[in-house]
Parts: sequence; structure tokens; C-alpha cells
Amino acid sequence: MTEVSYGVWDGIVFDNRDGATPFPANAFPELANVDDFDPKNRIRAFFGDRGFFIFDPTVSLVDALWRQMVEAADQSCGKCTPCRMGTVLVRDALDALRRGRPSPLGLAEIERLAVQMTDTSMCGLGQTCASALLDALRGFRDVIEAEIARGPQPEQHGMAYMTAPCIEACPSRINVPRYIDYIRDGKPEHSLGVILQKYPMAATCGRVCVRFCEMACRRKFVDEAVGIKTLKRYVADQQTGSRALTFGRELIAQPLGADMRVAVVGAGPAGVSCAYHLLLHGYHVDILEAMGEAGGMAAIGIPSYRLPKSVLRKETDIITELGGRFLFDRALGHDFTIDDLFSRGYRAVFLAIGCQQGIRLGVTDEDPSMPGYKSGIGFLLEVHDHVAGLKAVSLSGEVIVVGGGNVAMDCARSALRMGADKVHVVYRRTREDMPADSEEVEAAIAEGVAFHFLTNPVRIVSADGRITGVELATMRQTEPDRHGRRGVEPVPGTERIMPCVTLIAAIGQQVAKGALTADDGIAFDRWNCVAIDTVDLSTSRPGVFAGGDCASGPSTLIHAMANGLKAARSIDDWIQKGHTCFQARTRMRQILNDNKMLADDAVEVPVKPQYRVHHPELDPTVRKLMFEEVEQTISPEQAYREAKRCMRCYRTYSVITERAIPEGTSP
Repeated sequence: MTEVSYGVWDGIVFDNRDGATPFPANAFPELANVDDFDPKNRIRAFFGDRGFFIFDPTVSLVDALWRQMVEAADQSCGKCTPCRMGTVLVRDALDALRRGRPSPLGLAEIERLAVQMTDTSMCGLGQTCASALLDALRGFRDVIEAEIARGPQPEQHGMAYMTAPCIEACPSRINVPRYIDYIRDGKPEHSLGVILQKYPMAATCGRVCVRFCEMACRRKFVDEAVGIKTLKRYVADQQTGSRALTFGRELIAQPLGADMRVAVVGAGPAGVSCAYHLLLHGYHVDILEAMGEAGGMAAIGIPSYRLPKSVLRKETDIITELGGRFLFDRALGHDFTIDDLFSRGYRAVFLAIGCQQGIRLGVTDEDPSMPGYKSGIGFLLEVHDHVAGLKAVSLSGEVIVVGGGNVAMDCARSALRMGADKVHVVYRRTREDMPADSEEVEAAIAEGVAFHFLTNPVRIVSADGRITGVELATMRQTEPDRHGRRGVEPVPGTERIMPCVTLIAAIGQQVAKGALTADDGIAFDRWNCVAIDTVDLSTSRPGVFAGGDCASGPSTLIHAMANGLKAARSIDDWIQKGHTCFQARTRMRQILNDNKMLADDAVEVPVKPQYRVHHPELDPTVRKLMFEEVEQTISPEQAYREAKRCMRCYRTYSVITERAIPEGTSP
């Protein structure tokens, strides 16, 4: 690992310039993956909101601090004077000093301005952008003064990056504070534009996203996280009538020739997102889908009470509006192969075939063909067909759902709506261990679903060739392993039988067998998922990329759409350059993540507590009888109030490198 010459981190000064001052015991952070920024391009210094590290003592500290302040001044929203004026004044003063020219401000005045910005700015950008500068002035003023005395400083290479905890938590890296700012400014169409830079399914995501961004929201240290998902749905639902955004080929800046064709296999969120970005890049895209409609798991796996099909259809229609084609009822491995696609002239292929085959429970006397046995995904497909009027389906008696994820919650809540007398959810771990969204669990409880935690099926009970119950055993937690996770084990003698007429196994899905064969040249990993390079999503076969559930296993809609964007970027590089390009912003995110650079601490300035706005909901006693959408859109007044709760926790980070950093094709 690159050794630190000097620096300050979390207020602790590190100085090893002469090897004479030892670092404080147990205070030095473990830095990982910071030797090179891109291949053979050494990182010489790193700057952030918690301090800075100088790895190469020949780095110009003044020039590096100037670069940090340039980014802050460029990104300042201008709504408060300390940040709007302070960043510019400090930037210009540092610029003069690094050029060896007379500065309008001395070091003492620069420090006073930096303190004023930190103490009085209204948002995180102004409150933290001068942190490294203050650390340098207070801990290594001698270095700065020596540089000023030497005159003009050498030009340095590097880059700056502004982000926030909510941005880094989002798989698609949406600029959350920016789209919230536009809501606060009364411009929901601008807000939607920020989202559409990353994916086309804003209204869908605003209904079913699992909210990684809210988990990272620093507002939670005051009261509750900002309702980011709620606001996303609000701006998407504003696009109606004459105000609605329209899509068409005119949005494509540079249409490509007819031979620039890409095949996307699978019309789920990953495939739709990939096609969307490729179309905007000018490519001609065909999406081949095994089903008769677009949406994938969003269409068949998310019930209408959470995601109305009209909402999903409107967003998948964006593909055809941009000139793309859906080719339905075309199943990979049955109607065509990957070789067929290349022989038809497609330049590249993106596999987004999902995981649409259920996983067995693995218990005694399990027979998936037995009447009363259903897989989670199979049952949700039946629900979809029933609601769509394609095939009438009904339930009666008691239903047991095995599993603890969102699919299990969807199955349980749908089973009630399909006529079940009572629905039980059986989960082998504790409620705290459930991977399902806590809001989905609360909604299921409100509707009357019974939960049985630390309970596991051990045998299927049947009579006359039909399921009549499930033998269950009580589980107990074991001691934590080296990762701190506690396992479970059965408690002897606790077996008992719970009667049911329907058993739904919702413990996971896998890639459908037969979709890909050895002749396709696509390797699989040990989890039976398509093996990919996680950086560019390339597979073992040149020109073929893969993403979404088929590459990661069952995951979230937002992860799938993020994969679609990444795949589109990689495919564009592959076709245009013959290789995928280095992405500087992705590399910066990797450094931040690997070293946990974003502090998870309390807010810097007092904030008045104001609890979040919640969606209006249909009454549980009414909604459990129908598939109408449960949650409703908030009002403009509520959206404005919620948007004001955002503290804009922006942070700026920068690196100094040995050589210029190459830039990729997309942000």
C-alpha cells in the first residue's frame, strides 16, 4: 500500500515527512485500493470532507486545495452567501497563490472565510468543502508558506467529484439532492429530468424501490429520513395531460446507421434500461422477450396493488417511442440462440433474462407437481393473469407462504386478495433478519397476515395426492460467526403440523434451465448465475454482456436498472472502440466505498425536527379485498414540505494523480 507522507483525517494529524513523528497508535485508518487511480497512474494525494492524505511529498498542497475549492464553487447552489461568495473568494485567492501572484487574501483571511463557510452555510456542501483547507492551514501551514515562497506551483493532474451519502447508496447514483431541489423550486419536470438521466422507469421505481438512499439519509439523525421514494413518485405522477414529457426520435442527438443494431434479451427493468440508453445513443435496438408483454418481474412479480400495470406500460412504451422494437413471445434457447442473433447482424447482445424459475424448499416429501404446491413466482404469474382477465384463479382455506423477502410478502398479500381464509408466513429467522422491505411487512400485518418467525418447514403433509399441511419445527439462533451473523438450528421435539390447502414456496428464484446451453459459450458462476466482469458486465463470450437478476441472482428493480445503464455504456464502448473504457467517476466511488470515506455521523448544524410526509393509503380492511393501488400520490403542498426537509448533504472529494486521468463515455 502507498505510504502516507503527511495529512489530517478526522482531526488527527499524521506527519511522516522525516520519519521522525510516529502516527498515533490505532488512529491511522486502513486505506485500501489507493495505490493507482487508473492502471499505472499513481494516486499522489486524496482530499475529502474528513481531511486529506498526501502520499507524495512533492505534491503542491496549495494547488490541490485550489482544485478542491474549484469544485465547491462550481457546485454551489448559490442560495446562501457564505457558500456562494466564500467558495469563490477562497478559490480565487488560492489560485493567485499557486500562480505566484499577489493574492487578495492572506492565509489568515482565507482561514477566517473557511471557518465562516463551515459554521454558517445552509447545506452540507458549504459546511464541509473547506474542511481539508482548514486542516492544512492549522496542521501544515509551514508547507503552504514554503510553497508560496517558492513561487508558481507546477500544474497537477487529478479530478474532483461531488456526491452525497444518498447518491452513493443508490445503485443508479441518481443525484438525489438535485432532484429534490427542483421540487422545492416548483419545477417537478426538471426533477424528473434528473431521474431520466439514469433510467426511464421513474413512476415504477417511485412505487417499488427498496430505498437504499433513505437508509443512508443523514436526516435520520434528526427525526426521519427524507421521503425520497415518495418524492420520486410525486414528480413522475405529475407528468400527465399537457404537462407530460414526451419521447421521440428527436431526442437522439446523433442517430447511427442502420447497421448499428443491438439485441437485448429480456424486457424486464435491466433490459428496458439498457435499451433506453442505447436508443438515446443512436443505436437501433430490438428487445426479444419470452412473454407477451414488457416489464419482466415488474409486470408479473409485483402485484397491481403496489404497481398498476398501466403505470408500468406507460414507461416501457418509452422504448417504442424512441424507435426501439419489442419482439414478444421469443424465448432464448427455444426460438433463437445467441449465434442466431449475431448471424442476424446485431453488433452486441445484452442478456437480461432474469430468474424466473422457483427454487424448491428441499424438505421431505416435496413434490412441486402436487396440487396445492406453488412456487412464489409461479403464483404471482397466476395472480397477474387473473387481474389481467386472462385466466380466473381463486383460493380458499388456509395458505402457507414460506420465505422472508418481498416476493413472499407479495404472495401473502395477494393470497388474501385471491380469497384465502387465512394466510401464514413462515420464516426461519427473526423479523429483524427478514430481507423484505419493512413497510411491506407492516402492510401485510395490517391486512391480517400471520407471521411465524424462527419457524422452518421440514416435511410436506399430503392426503389423496393433495397437500393438506406442512410439518414445522421451531428454530433457535446460534452464536454469531466471525462476520457477526447468527445462524439458526432446529429445536428438537418442536415439530408440529400446520394445516393448509395451498403451500407457496417463495425462498428464491434461479435462471430458467435451457435458456442458455454450452453451445452459447456463456460461463456460469457457482451460484448458477451468468458469470460477468462486475466492472463492465462482459461475459465469457466477446460482445455479449449480462445484467440484472440473471447475473446477480434475485435482486432489486433499482439494481437491475443500474445494470442496464452500465451495460449500455459498455456496449457503446465495445462497438465504437473494441474495448470498454475506464470510468473515472466509477473509480472514485470505489475508493470512497472501499475505505468508507463518507462519515455516518450527525448533522453539523441544528435542524428543526419535522417528521416526514407519508403516502395516503387505502384502509387495510378494504384494500385486502381488491387489487386497487394501496398508496396514493402526495399533494404539491406535501411535496414542497417534504423537499424542504432535505439537508443537501453534498461532499466534495478529489485526487491528485501522476498522469492525466482518462475519461469514459458516460457519467
